[in-house]
Amino acid sequence: MKKLWFIFAQSVTVSLAVVFVVQIFYPKLLNLTSQYGEPHVARVDQQSNSVLSYSLAAQKAMPSVVNIFTSKKNSANTHQQFLDDPLFKRFFGDQYDDQPQHENSLGSGVIVNENGLILTNQHVIEAADEIKVALEDGRTVSAHIVGTDPDTDLAVLKIDMRNLPAITFADAEKNKVGDIVLAIGNPFGVGQTVTQGIISALGRNHLGISTFENFIQTDASINPGNSGGALIDAEGNLVGINSAIYSRNGGSMGIGFAIPVSIAKQVMEQIIRQGSVTRGWIGIEAQDITTELADSFKLKNTQGSLIAGIIKNSPAEQAGLRAGDILLEINGLQVIDSNSMLALISELKPNKQAILKIARNQKEFNFAVMIGRRPKFEANLN
Repeated sequence: MKKLWFIFAQSVTVSLAVVFVVQIFYPKLLNLTSQYGEPHVARVDQQSNSVLSYSLAAQKAMPSVVNIFTSKKNSANTHQQFLDDPLFKRFFGDQYDDQPQHENSLGSGVIVNENGLILTNQHVIEAADEIKVALEDGRTVSAHIVGTDPDTDLAVLKIDMRNLPAITFADAEKNKVGDIVLAIGNPFGVGQTVTQGIISALGRNHLGISTFENFIQTDASINPGNSGGALIDAEGNLVGINSAIYSRNGGSMGIGFAIPVSIAKQVMEQIIRQGSVTRGWIGIEAQDITTELADSFKLKNTQGSLIAGIIKNSPAEQAGLRAGDILLEINGLQVIDSNSMLALISELKPNKQAILKIARNQKEFNFAVMIGRRPKFEANLN
């Protein structure tokens, strides 16, 4: 009997020792309840890069986004169309039917300077006689136009106020497809609104929206009234100026376009400095080279830009260029298509000479062209 009791005591002692060792060195082996019984509550890793809310980005940028409207009667026919839209009335009823025409919301804008400079779209303010700006805090003030650039659809306004919440600019070179973005504006005049999406594409062109196109495409909802508002990143920095949407019914279909902050900044700085934007110009009408055109001109590929027409007395005509020439290079920089050609020429300084390489009759030639200043309108093609 004593022998059995001794064996039992030893077994208990050994078992307790094993449990003690396991508890110290392998605690998860004893956590059976968490694995098979009650649900295990996972801890939130505070060091994680996962973003659960974009409220900080919105709070940072929203004070910099303003609503732009006019006091001109019957000047905002486009906005009135939205008020008359059955879908709009279904949502809001008839509460806006008797509103006076002299306070029609035109769009949005972004404060870029604490001393009252505002960046917006040119099409937002082009038909306005008197422009007013409503700040996020409710204050309303008159604004005047510093300058506009129809070729990029940008405009700079000025209000006589100080210590305003200016937006910070993002690094445009860091933008990537898939990055989270927020669109801030005043859609349909209902009030400041934030929508969320991603950068769907970069470098969108050939859209027919403006002369110089290099748009950011996003699926963040952009609706009428958002034009001129801010497209920001997840840190609240300005990525672009919301400008247009692709839509079959007037509302967002997940395809919106914004002018990159790099272009907006360049245009804004020139407007502030000299009241307008100066671009190089040689006076040609160009078109992309299709596979059929490449075959007919016996070209090796479709790179380059076909000169389809030349303006009379333009720098191109004076230099000896002809319709039918293929523009290959500008100052040693390759011309990919007509859009890249237009961008390269616009960056040249007027009254400076540039060397253009062209292909004519399956031979290549270099032409020295004196760059002119791009006029507002082009006409009189040969």
